[in-house]
Amino acid sequence: MLWLKNARVIDPAQGVAGIMDLAARDGRVLSVGRDIAAGLPDGETAEVIDCAGKYLFPGLVDVHVHLREPGQEEKEDITSGSRAAVRGGVTSLLCMANTEPVIDNQALTALVADRGRRAALARIYPLAAVTKGMAGAELTEMAELKASGAKGFSDDGRGVQNGEIMRLALEYAKLTGCPIVSHCEDAALAGGGVMRRGRASAARGLIGIPGAAESVMAARDVLLAGETGGRLHLAHVSTQGTLAALRAGKAAGWDITAEVNPHHLILTDEDVPLTNSNFKVNPPLPTAEDRDALLAALADGLIDMLASDHAPHTWEEKARPFAEAPFGMTALETALAAVWTYLVRPGKLTAARLIDAYSRRPAERFGLEAGTLKPGAPADMILFDPDWEETVSADNMASKSANTPFLGRRLRGYPIKTWVGGRLVFDRLAQPPV
Repeated sequence: MLWLKNARVIDPAQGVAGIMDLAARDGRVLSVGRDIAAGLPDGETAEVIDCAGKYLFPGLVDVHVHLREPGQEEKEDITSGSRAAVRGGVTSLLCMANTEPVIDNQALTALVADRGRRAALARIYPLAAVTKGMAGAELTEMAELKASGAKGFSDDGRGVQNGEIMRLALEYAKLTGCPIVSHCEDAALAGGGVMRRGRASAARGLIGIPGAAESVMAARDVLLAGETGGRLHLAHVSTQGTLAALRAGKAAGWDITAEVNPHHLILTDEDVPLTNSNFKVNPPLPTAEDRDALLAALADGLIDMLASDHAPHTWEEKARPFAEAPFGMTALETALAAVWTYLVRPGKLTAARLIDAYSRRPAERFGLEAGTLKPGAPADMILFDPDWEETVSADNMASKSANTPFLGRRLRGYPIKTWVGGRLVFDRLAQPPV
């Protein structure tokens, strides 16, 4: 049995916050409370860890991760991505379908799920494609994909450009009970841009992507969700226009949720350097006004959850000129620490809301047995040290890629132990930073 004593437990699923003990046995939480010793069987031995001064959180649930397997294993694979996940406190994750080949059939969906189980670290769940080959023309066999392990459907990276195909997708996905995860980007409006259109893009001489490229598509999909009664999840929200569509859809009572990425809450288009493509991401970094509106929407619950959008690329790809480099940044290992450093410590976001958004709500939306420390739940949890400091360095990363804009920055607040099913899968104290 595992006995964690004197931890600062935060579990929004139970409305629990305070100094408590937790006991786990056989991979599940046994009890949580202020005096659990009295409820333990006589003579039972336990591994006891004094957690004084540390937080105990449910394991993070990240619903937007690119693991690149199959086909792009030079960037990341399921095993390396799983190592990165547990190092960042993520115990369950959904991986996107834009691999090579695309995860659009039963065999590949089952393959990813099986390789996730074999890695035996974070719990890996595939999101299958909405359309075959992500070509936007023909729907996948959604019921079969769900039976093979898919927890939802997304053409992330491209978006479903045809409105009628998206309407049909929302209709058919209702039969599976799974959400459609929408990459909201009108390709014609995006027009080959590489950062947010505005003063900052003009000053750098770079082609900009207007915020309307996202918000127009978001408004379309929100309206289609209302018409069909389908379950819609908006990925990586980054504009005030999208927030307006989301607010209207929720006010109407439609089945819509949304996520925001940490980098869209911390960085802006003014931070983009011409010489560092680690800042190149899609959707692009927002204006300061959009950034502030996103943070307010996360804090008040309009935006339901956080997700990393971990998107690894090789050093050679990211070494290209900014306009030619691929979109994306790694985030599994830095997301929690960055949010804690830049948002929680300054008082812009509460610790309880952070865990609610990055654990409970994503687990509930995608039907995962995760996101809580209630008795009987899987003992997926992280011991978090709010004062642990590290400089972000490629030498310290478990991911194969280090294309993060936080390289060289000192972050404060990291998971020091991660358990999945009661098994210790990462111990920062045993793997000190370089």
